[in-house]
Amino acid sequence: MNKQISFVGNDDTQKLFNYIYQGCNILRGPIYPEEYKTYIFPLLFYKRLCDEYTRELKDALADSGGDMQYALFPENHRFQIPEGSHWDDIRSKTENIGYAIQNAFRQVEKANPRNLFTIFNDFDDAKWSNKNRLSDERLKDLLEHFSALNLDDAHCTNDVLGHAYEYLIKKFADLTNKKAGEFYTPRPVVKLMVRVIDPKSGETVYDPACGTGGMLIEARNHINDDFACLRRIFGQEKNLTTSAIARMNLYLHGAEDFSIFRGDTLRKPAFITKDKLRTFDCVISNPPFSLENWGDDIWENDQYGRNFLGVPPASSGDFAWIEHMIKSMKPRTGRIAVVLPQGVLFRAAKEEKIRRQLLDLDILDTIVGLGPNLFYGAGLSACIMILRSYKPLNKRNKVLFVDASSIYKKGRAQNELLDEHVDRIYELVTDYKDVDGLARIVPVDEILSNNCNLNISRYVEPVYEETKTTLQEALNNLKASMEAAHFTENELKKLMIKEGLLNG
Repeated sequence: MNKQISFVGNDDTQKLFNYIYQGCNILRGPIYPEEYKTYIFPLLFYKRLCDEYTRELKDALADSGGDMQYALFPENHRFQIPEGSHWDDIRSKTENIGYAIQNAFRQVEKANPRNLFTIFNDFDDAKWSNKNRLSDERLKDLLEHFSALNLDDAHCTNDVLGHAYEYLIKKFADLTNKKAGEFYTPRPVVKLMVRVIDPKSGETVYDPACGTGGMLIEARNHINDDFACLRRIFGQEKNLTTSAIARMNLYLHGAEDFSIFRGDTLRKPAFITKDKLRTFDCVISNPPFSLENWGDDIWENDQYGRNFLGVPPASSGDFAWIEHMIKSMKPRTGRIAVVLPQGVLFRAAKEEKIRRQLLDLDILDTIVGLGPNLFYGAGLSACIMILRSYKPLNKRNKVLFVDASSIYKKGRAQNELLDEHVDRIYELVTDYKDVDGLARIVPVDEILSNNCNLNISRYVEPVYEETKTTLQEALNNLKASMEAAHFTENELKKLMIKEGLLNG
């Protein structure tokens, strides 16, 4: 058996990611790049489960003086690996390896029905047993590549593995840029949102469009108390594969006893208590922008009363997400942070009426306008909307507008928020005061007088630096411009004569 590689320090995250991603080279050819995640994520998770099981077995044997019967007790293991379904069992196969992998996944799911139900099966696009795409030789190479890693917690901590997993999510988002915004939210944006709503120990956190679970993980990290997060992390995700990745992602970050459900939140919400939507302290999300055919037909008579502000247009479900989230936050402690396209701030007709109702409720706290091209596959500028079920006296009948559209680092393909940008925007939100060109506290009456238009530029005017130019400087500039124009005209004339387009 080859010597296994360990990754225990945070500096090892990039090394681990690089090694894992090299496994994609083994798939290259018969497997398209956009399919890599379908194979790499479940295989990596399975390796972690098996390596942890082996470590727990060795620890139990040491504690019991070599008593194998004791070491195999379920109580000694976080997850059960049935006999014949361990990584080493699959690694020993020389033929029909794809079938063996599928069977091992199935047996592990059956042995852990509470935690791992359908978690591998949800990667329904994976064709492990199709030898035309994945030969035994190729799968053998893939298994051997990952066998060089020891992914138990002693050799690869939750932080290192979890961050490497996040890198993979981002990398696979890059490979599928068309819809990557639904798959991955830039982590600086997530950190900003979590810091603003500030989830506390013992509070519940809910993401109705949780994607790969990034916002829930960041909320858990912010709380920084594993016990306080037990049975308090909730999410729903429509996409089958993405919901499975979210569950794996949370497990690999060390989360325990959370609830992630697959399903269409707007059509069939998963978290119900006594025929009403369950409510949470913190609701945070980046739902699909301007979703079409989102279910407006059933919202006319929504059984959970989510149409209380009105039924949004069929062409855009943005306000449907907002209404669902408002109905899902607790009456006194509830707060919301949601990423939306800026069109929700000023679009007319139905959405104008919904904004008016929203302002009348006085739960809209802050609107933050972000810079352009921060989100994958979406060059448009987005905004973050902060809502609170209870606003302190100094914030009532007011809305804070923050124009952070110039606070970012420009990149060639993608702009990004650095830590200092996150800190600056957070400061503008939490200081809650007027700042020329960046922030303004606006009375609700003023917004109502503007036909409920929430467009940030209407309330936060940019600051232009005055440049004082003397008359002589202006004349010199004019002279230089005229000389440059004459020079360009003469050069063009020479070129046209040379090409025979003009007589000399």
